[in-house]
Amino acid sequence: MKLLITREIPQAGINILKQYRDIELDYRQGPPLSEKELLAAVKDADAIIPVIPDKINKKVINAAKNLKVIAAYSVGYDHIDVEHATSKNIFVGNTPGDLTEAIAEHAFALMMAAGRRIPEADRFCRSGNYKYWNAMNFIGPKMMGDTLGIIGFGRTGQHFARMAKYGLNMRILYTDIIRHPEADSLLDAEKVELDYLLENSDFVSIHCNLTPETENMISDNEFRKMKPLAYLINTARGKIVNEGALTRALKQNYIAGAALDVFENEPDIYPELKLLDNVVLTPHIGSATWEARLQMARMAAENVVDVLINNKPPRDLVNKELVKEKVSSLI
Repeated sequence: MKLLITREIPQAGINILKQYRDIELDYRQGPPLSEKELLAAVKDADAIIPVIPDKINKKVINAAKNLKVIAAYSVGYDHIDVEHATSKNIFVGNTPGDLTEAIAEHAFALMMAAGRRIPEADRFCRSGNYKYWNAMNFIGPKMMGDTLGIIGFGRTGQHFARMAKYGLNMRILYTDIIRHPEADSLLDAEKVELDYLLENSDFVSIHCNLTPETENMISDNEFRKMKPLAYLINTARGKIVNEGALTRALKQNYIAGAALDVFENEPDIYPELKLLDNVVLTPHIGSATWEARLQMARMAAENVVDVLINNKPPRDLVNKELVKEKVSSLI
């Protein structure tokens, strides 16, 4: 049985896979595969471990005649056509786990970096401009007691809220498709409508999934509702924020600043964004802790082993309806 791994991953995952002689590894460790290369590589693959930039679309899935499982090396799976995979009885797995803490910590770091203007100050020092102390240089907001608005209050959003609440005594507002009563109680969090969140938050952090409903969720109208001294943070998916609208909001001072770890057309970044001082940019490194990346590799490998060796669904299954269909068919 052949497993295609589209990009280098930590050795911890490879070590798990090498225990099984029946799994033949096609392990690509160079630059990203082009669509043509990917189509050729998947032809005889029984399993794929793709990374986020790999578009496992209908065309790729159709080219993989033997495919049984797509084990994403990520918690997000919007780069995979899950609906088409499900229609062909192909399992899709992902890697939830230590990413929760890693991404929340990165969001917190971005909030601090943008608010306290750390990248600007760093460039100022490196360029030799620091000649004397100036009381008016790089002034930003205090954060203690400010209001944090979280869009998407799942595990990552809640972990970020805990750090903000217990570390900075921030008021927590959130918007989500469901209420989280335990978090409401523990964090004094308030579930509100998006407009209220935007109008009342000093920092807005995005942690929701990318869906047809959330694509372009934050655009010109939303930025106009935010406070002039507010900051936007996005560690979720780039397409949730319209980067052209964000650029206009930053240039026209609708908001004070932003910090992005993800981009609308990754790895391309809206050119004007790169020219602005009031935005912090990082290259999709929210999960870049050793603990998270090692665990992701192990989880992706275990999802493959579950299907190819143990003949059962992956333990971290995305398209759970496949299991329900199989169970119901036995009754």
